[in-house]
Amino acid sequence: MAKIDSAYDYYVSTYGTQKASRYDSHKKSDLRKVYNQIVKTNKESPLYKISNMDEAKRYAIDIKESAKAIQNVVASLTDVNGGVSEAFQKKVAVSSDEQTVEVEYVGDGTEDNRTNQFEIEVESLATPQVNRGNALRADALSFTPGSYAFDLNTNTASYEFQYNVSAGETNGEVLNKLARLVNSSNLKITADVEDAGSGQRALKLTSVQTGLHESEPYLFDIAPEASPESMAAMNLLGINKVTAPAQNSTFYLNGREEHSLNNTFTINNAFELTLKQQSKDHAQTLISFKANADAVADNIQELLDGYNRVLDTAQRYSEGQAAYQGRKLYTEMSAVAQNKQEILDSIGLMQSEDGRLFVDRETLAEAIMPDRAEETFGILASFRDALAKEAEDMGVNPMNYVNKVVVEYKNPGKNFATPYISSIYAGMMLDNKI
Repeated sequence: MAKIDSAYDYYVSTYGTQKASRYDSHKKSDLRKVYNQIVKTNKESPLYKISNMDEAKRYAIDIKESAKAIQNVVASLTDVNGGVSEAFQKKVAVSSDEQTVEVEYVGDGTEDNRTNQFEIEVESLATPQVNRGNALRADALSFTPGSYAFDLNTNTASYEFQYNVSAGETNGEVLNKLARLVNSSNLKITADVEDAGSGQRALKLTSVQTGLHESEPYLFDIAPEASPESMAAMNLLGINKVTAPAQNSTFYLNGREEHSLNNTFTINNAFELTLKQQSKDHAQTLISFKANADAVADNIQELLDGYNRVLDTAQRYSEGQAAYQGRKLYTEMSAVAQNKQEILDSIGLMQSEDGRLFVDRETLAEAIMPDRAEETFGILASFRDALAKEAEDMGVNPMNYVNKVVVEYKNPGKNFATPYISSIYAGMMLDNKI
């Protein structure tokens, strides 16, 4: 059985916490197109060996994620009606106090103009439910050795947990065992063993979810098995007691009191707000849109960030014996800008000494004046489309940039499609064992 754990571990630890974008969902036709591209690539791809499998796994994943980031930005800067200027003039929301309220524009431009700005005051944040257990001496054993069980009930299901306490164990070891048991159950409840001072430890359970519906008495409830032993063990643990119940957020929109189960929510299908902290001295945070020139610059900077991210990835893999692979990716991506650099400079897309691109906002502001706007947006669209094409190639065949030794070339134009090995490119099923 192939061991691919390291690839998944790297993916989860590096990219698993990233926020999903609405552009990460696709129609069946989009997926079919990608599949057909993969099959076509496999059909003519030579047979090869990979010299450094562990590095190849990480590199391929980094390339695919970098490509996806560019494709998402390109999708956000592509107007559904085909308008070039409208795409780059997409609205950008701004908060007057980002330490208190963060904002992102998630509309499509069709929302009512009366929602262009509003004020918000944060009274309190939405909080999770916390059950903090009793403090127990870590190096002693307070439990009688034996088998115990308890039920953990949520608003949608009930789960039974069973655990054993052996002679010679300590309270600290028992608490760590229970924490692992809860965390591995994937119930969206996190368990931590906290230092309670004076050599004591306590088990704390916290819900991932925040807020509480009026019809919900709790987010989770813990009850011991109906046996004297399990009830006595629960009395020692104390995790069946709610230390802090879940709370909804409370805020004021233009003076009107509102509540939310979460600290992130959408207003008028246009603004996605994230409450960060309570407003200081009842101060009002203004949510509005940036001026047109600033909005265009911010949208373009998102595109350049995707470009720069690929260069950063290439540079990380440009050292040591496998330097070839980083240089190949760097050369192909940087060529997208170098072929247009003179004309990009003229509209404010400048190149630093290390090849990264940045926006000169003053030059860009002049370039989008009415007399030059049509030409400027045409240049931007051309650059965007070239980046999109390069990102598409990267995503379909990241192994093109991995350092490898070709074993055998296929007979051009006379090969059958090999759809069953497409996972090499699509799923990153790589290993160093046959």
